Amino acid sequence: MNRLVRSLLAFGLASAQFLAVASVVNAAPDIEDRIAALPGVRIISEGTSGTARTFVLGIQQPADHRKPRGRQFEQRISLLHKDDSKPMVLHTTGYHLPGSISPSEPARLVDGNQISVEQRFFPPSRPSPADWDDLNIRQAAGDHHRIVREFKKIYRGRWLSTGASKGGMTSVYHRRFFPHDVDATIAYVAPNDVVNDEDSYGEFIRNVGNDPTCNRRLEGVQRQILQNRDAIVARLEAQGYTYRQFGGAHRALEVLVLDTPFTFWQYGTQDQCALVPGPAASVDDLWTFIDKTVGWDFYTDAGVAPYETYYYQAGTQLGWPEADESAVRDLLRYPGSSVPRTMVPDSIRFPRFDKHAMKDIDRWVRYEGSRLLFVYGQNDPWSAEPFHLGPGTRDSLAFVVPGGNHGSNIARLPEEERGAATAAVLRWAGVPAAAVGTAAVDEGPDSLDALRARRG
Repeated sequence: MNRLVRSLLAFGLASAQFLAVASVVNAAPDIEDRIAALPGVRIISEGTSGTARTFVLGIQQPADHRKPRGRQFEQRISLLHKDDSKPMVLHTTGYHLPGSISPSEPARLVDGNQISVEQRFFPPSRPSPADWDDLNIRQAAGDHHRIVREFKKIYRGRWLSTGASKGGMTSVYHRRFFPHDVDATIAYVAPNDVVNDEDSYGEFIRNVGNDPTCNRRLEGVQRQILQNRDAIVARLEAQGYTYRQFGGAHRALEVLVLDTPFTFWQYGTQDQCALVPGPAASVDDLWTFIDKTVGWDFYTDAGVAPYETYYYQAGTQLGWPEADESAVRDLLRYPGSSVPRTMVPDSIRFPRFDKHAMKDIDRWVRYEGSRLLFVYGQNDPWSAEPFHLGPGTRDSLAFVVPGGNHGSNIARLPEEERGAATAAVLRWAGVPAAAVGTAAVDEGPDSLDALRARRG
């Protein structure tokens, strides 16, 4: 009897040990190990955000995707990981990688994972030495394609892409060149400057809003600043700002003045028209208004230097809003200065502007695009030239937030349109509507402060 008991105990112990070993063998590797196993991917740092795990990563990319074995650079990306069975959202920033890792609106809607991507050539995601001919929309799409290809080894569910402003543009460009990388794209306040020489921005700004006197007061502010330019320039120089990139403070001041109405409507609201100084405003009043609206520190050497990559892209492929000089033409000493070439060091050569790049993108959206969602703001100047759905666009939607600015998103749409947009996102992600609560929809893909910091 004792021998039988001992035998059963021994058998039970061996079985338990076997099951324990089998459990270890069959356990899925930790997400950190799976990321580290991806070719060319390096974990820079890790942390948490709520119940999600977060990682800042570096991924090796070819400087020129036409030469995959050629010169390489490390591109920074971040990962917000919840569960590899959940949908993945590819968040294209179009600019620097944000300092904090937080979910975009689509990621919150689908309760998904998210990869955010720093645009190539924004430091430190820049080849060294840098051949600026490698900075174009096709090469950036190649970056995103490689990221999708590698991370689909881990995240095998549905993929969405998203971005705001230039990030939204970038997400559309990626879809044009690699239409099957993701299942759908949600682009917020993304301009589409198809013909750079034919602008709608000036007319839009002169007539935006429901109070014409607001725009006339903004024009008055422009004139008052230039009429007091000597006093204002003296104050700027006393602040320690430098203007070597502009060729002097007076030229930089004119660029700032021309940008004022655009920036006011980009970030402001109709209610803020009450804050626009009138004709009796003092220099102090004007100074305070501009500091809150545009920021005196932006059009300085330190202010524009971080955005030379954006200005290069605008001046070579993306296009840019032509500055409306009509209200102050007689007061300008440097007309025509508000162009991308002014913001980029002379050491960086500009090739001939590519007039075909945006036309190609526009044709793809209109005639071949599918599962696209565009959200714009009614009062946002960047919405003056939006993407348009066309006769060949399939399963796609476009909405405008009434009175909305550059922070417009799905959450700010009227109820019926918000419901239609949300339903489309959930359907594209393969997520049942009942599985996600309405609390997931509260903010846009980027905070307005973050958009303001990026100027686009």
